[in-house]
Amino acid sequence: MQHGDITEDTSHDHQSEGLAADLAQIERLRVGRRRALALFGSAGGSALLFGCGGSDGAASSTTTVTTSTATATATASATATATATATAGTCTVPATETNGPYPADGTNTTSGLTSNALTASGIVRSDIRSSFLGSSTATAVGVQLTLTLTVVDVNNGCAPLAGYAVYIWHCTADGYYSLYTLPNESYLRGVQVTDTNGQVTFTTIFPGCYSGRYPHIHFEVFSSLANATNANYARLISQLALPAAACNEVYALSAYPSSKTNFANVTLSSDNVFGDNTDAQLAVMTPTVTGSTTTGYTGTTTIGIAT
Repeated sequence: MQHGDITEDTSHDHQSEGLAADLAQIERLRVGRRRALALFGSAGGSALLFGCGGSDGAASSTTTVTTSTATATATASATATATATATAGTCTVPATETNGPYPADGTNTTSGLTSNALTASGIVRSDIRSSFLGSSTATAVGVQLTLTLTVVDVNNGCAPLAGYAVYIWHCTADGYYSLYTLPNESYLRGVQVTDTNGQVTFTTIFPGCYSGRYPHIHFEVFSSLANATNANYARLISQLALPAAACNEVYALSAYPSSKTNFANVTLSSDNVFGDNTDAQLAVMTPTVTGSTTTGYTGTTTIGIAT
């Protein structure tokens, strides 16, 4: 694995800014959830049973797989859909989560090279370790992580969904985000389109742990690459939690200078995003990770979409 040199702009207080912004976003979305649940209750019932979701807000659901011929279309606002585990033809629906303060998905502003990486040339790529915008070609330093996500249809026996676009982004080993707290870098962001097996694979680094948040990877799922131009058209916005065992191994390395201390002060249950998810939701949103700090890690999980 090759690493390039990174010059990080530390003039921003990322840790305090990120947590405060996350909390503000979560509170806004929590209000939206309450309003949505009130409207749902007045509608007289549905096939979906709403339960605990991410603390960011949009209602999550638990569903039994049924046969459906509905096709996925883009909507004018981000909609809560499903993340699933394909086991014996059943799927578990997890929470929809906040995209946080550093998405570069057209929903907020940034002092970086762009506020919408989704429309930038070069964003469709499998290896997201290097910057691709501006003059920088710096590569983010860290332990390699190869992440494979399988997108399935929860309304069709967890059948794979081909042609869906998946956008992922996450922080550096030091807990900074490209285009925001590192405004001149554009690494650790990328889009892939699912193949006939419903799969996308990204080569990236294991994210660091910054103060106030459990280690995580953000992702958005769109019904097609053509619709992947703004988060308002996403079928699902959520986050992945990194397994504790792998975190403890990685954060013992000098390449992750503050992560070990930060990780010791946070758990899944105390995290302001993952903390109110059910066990079933957490099982789906926590990839199975194997490997080592010397050979790199491989992570896999299955993401269900209610078409």
